[in-house]
Amino acid sequence: MPEARDPIPAHSRGASGPGRGAGPPPWVSVSLELGRALGDVLLFPPRLASYLAHHRREREELRGDLSVEAPALQALAPVELPRAPHIFVSCAEASGEIHALNTVRALREQCAAAGQGEPRFSGLGGEALRGAGVRTVGDPVRKAAMGFSAVLGSLPYYLGLLHDAARFLRVEQPDVCLFVDSPALHVPLGRIARRAGVPVVHFVAPQHWGWAPWRARSYRGAVDRSLTILPFEQAWFSRRGVRTVHVGHPLLDALAGEPGGTTDEGSRTLVLLPGSRRKVIERNLPWMLARLAEVRRRRPDFEVVLPHGRRELTDLLRAHLQAAGASSWVRLETGGLHACLRRARAAFSVSGTVLIDLLHHRLPTVVVYRVSAPLGPWMYEHLLTPPWFSSINLLAAREVVPEFCFAGKGPAARVEAALEQALGDGPWRAECRRGLDLAAERLGPAGASSRAAREVLALVRDNSVGQDARPGA
Repeated sequence: MPEARDPIPAHSRGASGPGRGAGPPPWVSVSLELGRALGDVLLFPPRLASYLAHHRREREELRGDLSVEAPALQALAPVELPRAPHIFVSCAEASGEIHALNTVRALREQCAAAGQGEPRFSGLGGEALRGAGVRTVGDPVRKAAMGFSAVLGSLPYYLGLLHDAARFLRVEQPDVCLFVDSPALHVPLGRIARRAGVPVVHFVAPQHWGWAPWRARSYRGAVDRSLTILPFEQAWFSRRGVRTVHVGHPLLDALAGEPGGTTDEGSRTLVLLPGSRRKVIERNLPWMLARLAEVRRRRPDFEVVLPHGRRELTDLLRAHLQAAGASSWVRLETGGLHACLRRARAAFSVSGTVLIDLLHHRLPTVVVYRVSAPLGPWMYEHLLTPPWFSSINLLAAREVVPEFCFAGKGPAARVEAALEQALGDGPWRAECRRGLDLAAERLGPAGASSRAAREVLALVRDNSVGQDARPGA
C-alpha cells in the first residue's frame, strides 16, 4: 500500500539560504545517489581486499583511539540567531525517533531561552514525531517496523522517499537538516541536502570504525557536522577529515532519572536478556536457557528473571520457556526493566544497546553474540576492526565483561564458567566493578540531546554568517 504522506504547503525561505530551486532537480540528485550505490557494489571486492590486507594496522589504530582521554563536552552556551530557524528533522527507526524527539524538545527550549520564538519543524518520521509538531513528507519509521521482505523490494519505496525529501529541500530551503542515526538513509540524503544548499548535522555517527572504514570517505561528503556518542569516535573520524563534535550518549538522557551505580551484592537474581526482536530471541533464547540449566545444576541457589517490554512477544517467550523446561525457574516480568536490574546480582545478555542500561547499574554481565551464518565467527575475527564488540569493553578499552561471538553450539562450557564467575563472590566481581566504573566515567554525563541541539543551532548561525559574508549578500 502506498505510504501516506502529509503534504506541506510551500513557504518562502528566510534570509540564510540561497533561495528556492537550489541544486539539481530531485530526479537528478536521486539518480546520482543510485549510481553511487551501484558503484559501491562494484568497488566492494577491491575495497574489501585492501581492508583485509591492512586489517592489523586498522585494529591497532583503533585500539589506540580506545585508550585516549575522552574529549571534553561542549558547554551549553546560548546561540544567538536573528530569527527562529526552520529545521528539517529525519529519523528512520523507532530508536532514532526517540533521540529526535528529545532533540526537538531541546531545540524549542534553547530557542525560547534565546528569545527567538518557536522553530519550524518539518522532516521524515513517524507518529511520535508528528505528535511533537513536526510536519512530515514521509514515514520511514513505519516502514522499518513492518520489516523488509527483500532489499530490492524496498528500493522503489526509498527512492521515492529520497525524491520527495529532495523536492522539499530544494523548494523550501530549510536552515539546517538534523538527521538521527540510520546512515543507510541519511548518507545519501545528506548529499542530496548539501547539493540543495542545506547544511547537515548527523546525530549518532555511524559505526564505520567497526568494519569497512572506507565508508568514512562517503560519509565525509554527506555531513557538515557529525555528532559522536562514544568517546573514541571523534579521533577516528577526525583523522578521516570528518568534522565532528562529541556530545555524549543520548541513552543517558533517558537514564538520568533512574537510580543506578550500585549492585545488590546480597542478591541471588540473574537477569536474562535475549533481545527484543523476534528473530534475535529465537536465535538466542533456547541456547541461553540451556547454559543456565547447566549452571543451575551446580548453583541451584539463584533465580532467573526475564524482563521484557513488548507484550506481543509474551507468548513467544513462554513457548520457549516451556520447550526448554524452564517455566518453573525463569520468571517473566513485563515492563520495569530498571526495577529488575536494581535488584539483580548479574546479567546474561545479548549484545546491543541494553548494555548501556546494564552499565548504568554497574551489573556484572556475560555477553553473547550468536550469529546464524557459519562464517560469522571468521568474519568477526577477520573483518571486525575493534578488539571487542560489546560497548562496555570498548569504553573501558579492556575486557571488563566476558563476551563470546560464535555460531552453532559455541563455547558452552566457557560461557557457563563465566556465568558462575559473575554470580560468585570472588575477586573477579570487584575487578569487574572497577572496570564498569571506568566505562561509565568515559561514557560521560547525560545531556547529549541538549548538546546536539546546540550544535544544530550553531551550524545555522555559522551558515548564516557565511551567507551574509558572500559578495552581494
